[in-house]
Amino acid sequence: MKRFLVWFVLFSVFVFIHPLGLMAEDYLSMADGLYEQGGEENYKRSIDVYLKALKENPNDYEANWKCARAYMKYGEEAKRQAIEGWKKICAEYGKEGMKYAEKSIEQRPDKPDGHYYYGLNAGIYSDGVSIFTALAEGLKSKTQSSFEKAYGLDKMYNEAGPILALGRFWAIVPWPYKDKKKALKLYREYQKTRYFNEKAEGKIYLAEVLLELKGKENKEEAKALLQKASQSDEKYFRDWAERLLRKIENTIGEKKAISH
Repeated sequence: MKRFLVWFVLFSVFVFIHPLGLMAEDYLSMADGLYEQGGEENYKRSIDVYLKALKENPNDYEANWKCARAYMKYGEEAKRQAIEGWKKICAEYGKEGMKYAEKSIEQRPDKPDGHYYYGLNAGIYSDGVSIFTALAEGLKSKTQSSFEKAYGLDKMYNEAGPILALGRFWAIVPWPYKDKKKALKLYREYQKTRYFNEKAEGKIYLAEVLLELKGKENKEEAKALLQKASQSDEKYFRDWAERLLRKIENTIGEKKAISH
């Protein structure tokens, strides 16, 4: 009788718990597929599926950080495409993304994923509520710490993302925290990676800092970088580079007018 009861309990565990594990894995695989397809709607749909995976297994490290990544990506797409109400979307999705990133950090603080996506989601949230509101809520130190930890754990993670993200942090955080020299140092480090030539984003970030630092050589280098970035396949970065190029030309034109 005892042997039968033991067998029955083990059978029940196998029948009822094991399929749940398979279901969570299936959801995770499905969500990954949607995310990899790219595009605003697929990012949004992937979030719903990651949430289903987390409902089956709330402590799944991979599902938590990937869910945080999807929240960040959807907010980023909303901003880049200027979707109606994008600020509200960024505020909402960035906040949720931080929550899942924090959960993954609790589970694996030795991995860069959670730290990195916490920082990026904080940035998306800041886009929605304004950077000054985010600072008032104490996000400056949390964001800085997250990017620094990701950098320390694996600075080449996600195509050298921590290097670029930390540089961007120091470039855009308001005075008195802003540090152009730290930003430039990190951008130069990123410039040495192969990803710099592959993407427009790093070129634009570096050009912006060079223009802020001023000087003829910096301006010439910035202009060359922006001309390359203006050939990007991504309209968002192409438009950004062209705006900065026009700004440079207008500044030159103003100086010529004054000299005459």
